[in-house]
Amino acid sequence: MKYLIVGLGNIGQEYENTRHNIGFMILDALAKASNVVFTDKRYGFVSELRLKNKTLILLKPSTYMNLSGNAVRYWLQKENILMENLLVIVDDLALPLGSLRLKTKGSDAGHNGLKHIQDTLGTQQYNRLRFGIGNGFSQGMQINYVLGRFSPEEEKQLPERIDKAIEIIKSFCLAGADTTMNQFNKK
Repeated sequence: MKYLIVGLGNIGQEYENTRHNIGFMILDALAKASNVVFTDKRYGFVSELRLKNKTLILLKPSTYMNLSGNAVRYWLQKENILMENLLVIVDDLALPLGSLRLKTKGSDAGHNGLKHIQDTLGTQQYNRLRFGIGNGFSQGMQINYVLGRFSPEEEKQLPERIDKAIEIIKSFCLAGADTTMNQFNKK
């Protein structure tokens, strides 16, 4: 069985290690831990790993955040992956830093990457793992905050939270969304 695991972010050095790129950071950590590397392919950087009897296609779209749906649609179709086996990893301002929430559907909540995926796929019915980046910004400074780098204090928390996100991804693929939500979405 195949799964498409999509980490949202923006390509380019100026975006590396920014809050908006937490999806890329999580997939980079998963690939490193699994001894696989990303290859530059159509619409993104792609890697493949085996997890027991599952195949995980890891995708970091190269379309920039606001056009992520093009990459998601292409790789779903190319790899013949079922919609219920799609998991999108996304930064979320509404959650405190490091909070993790798996959802099986929902609105884009103002996130342009999710909005484009929803518009391109024609549905809100897809799985997403929301990684909290907090909302420590002044009015009108949201874009600077999201595209900004984590503070040194925040960076200290990231490795453990990224490891937890990887646990959730693996559980999603092995045990399913419902079991994973019951286990990990606790307050």
